[in-house]
Amino acid sequence: MFDFLTQKFSSIFSSLTKQSHLTEQNIQSALDQIKETLFESDVPFDTVQSFMQTVSQEVVGKKVVTGLRPSEQFIKIVYDKMVAFLGGESTQESFTFQIPSVVFVMGLQGSGKTTTIGKIACFIRKQAEKRGKSRKILCASVDFYRPAAIDQLEQLTKMVEVDFYRSTQTDPVAAARDIMSYYKQHGYEHLLFDTAGRLHVDADMMQELKQLKAYVDPKYSFLVLDSMTGQESLAVAKTFSEQVGFDGAILTKMDSDARGGAAFAFRYELKKPIYFMGVGEKVDQFEMFRSERIAKRMLGMGDLLTLVENAQDKIKQAEQDSVARSIMSGQITLNDFAQQLNMMSKLGSLSSIMKFMPGMGSLKMSADDAQRGEQEMKRFKAILSSMTKKERIYPEILDGSRKKRIAQGAGVDAAAVNLLLQRFEQSKQFVKLLKKNRFFK
Repeated sequence: MFDFLTQKFSSIFSSLTKQSHLTEQNIQSALDQIKETLFESDVPFDTVQSFMQTVSQEVVGKKVVTGLRPSEQFIKIVYDKMVAFLGGESTQESFTFQIPSVVFVMGLQGSGKTTTIGKIACFIRKQAEKRGKSRKILCASVDFYRPAAIDQLEQLTKMVEVDFYRSTQTDPVAAARDIMSYYKQHGYEHLLFDTAGRLHVDADMMQELKQLKAYVDPKYSFLVLDSMTGQESLAVAKTFSEQVGFDGAILTKMDSDARGGAAFAFRYELKKPIYFMGVGEKVDQFEMFRSERIAKRMLGMGDLLTLVENAQDKIKQAEQDSVARSIMSGQITLNDFAQQLNMMSKLGSLSSIMKFMPGMGSLKMSADDAQRGEQEMKRFKAILSSMTKKERIYPEILDGSRKKRIAQGAGVDAAAVNLLLQRFEQSKQFVKLLKKNRFFK
């Protein structure tokens, strides 16, 4: 997600920070590189020009703030302007769907619309669970054009554990009346309403959507856009905005190699917010679009807050507490090391985790490097599983014969066992340094 922008901006800023002071020449060079990067990211020409104008006006003749290096001030200006272009600072950290509410979802065929319905249902259910509550959620569809579209939604609702209703009507408007009646009669708190898409925008689709939207009268109307289509998605959004109307967008396929141009330009071009983005195929791979965090990811500053939230969602509190106690004590065992590896696995691949870490964008980790890291983690987990409980608690008893037995049990050689022990020793030293840090508590 935003890999292209992250690598490009990290490279630009890295060269700037090496300068002892900023000159008109190196400032202009950086501005030219930023402009070129945005063009390569499929951001529309007019949008790039507007963005560069706001940055240039702020940078040229700017006085240096006391305590802030000139290069850092330049980066701060670019960050602030990018946040503004993406939608401005968020007024709230979390989006909550009001009760009751009908959520109307539309978009072109293939944009990921039906999958997004399942993800919204999962999002609402998880939000409620965090507060110790539950929600009555109903999903329904009037997509009678794409084969198996309604069946797909039914399967998704089973996966997310929410309710599904299939209307017996075959006309979209008549089916909408039936669905709304069922929704109200059974006291549901949320109705997630899926509509039919087309391979391209056409007059019949727009007319049908206008009729459906007028009848359903949704609290929220979202347009689902495929981020891989670049500037084409903006043209689609403008047509939907003019002919049907919607509150905001949901960007899908953000885990792909999309260059991020649609995300950067949408708010400026449409004057509407991006609410969510799909970051994977699984129903829980769905995030709020927060301008500040997205800007930091694009600029290679990382996004630790989202990483922490993912950890809280996917790792049980008891596991977090156990690791915290070990670190607080300053002493960790191979049991703790194994638990940390398991926790990392729950957060996703090594490469996906690193994207949230500040400064990692300039490292340019290759797919091969990431793959090797993943394989090493799998080997380590196999080695730890091959050890006895006593060996994981007291690794100092691991002599040559024990290492040989462990290696055979894990299907590796003795060198892999020694590498694991080296990594473990490095972790122990890191924990000692962390505990000495005055900010640790």
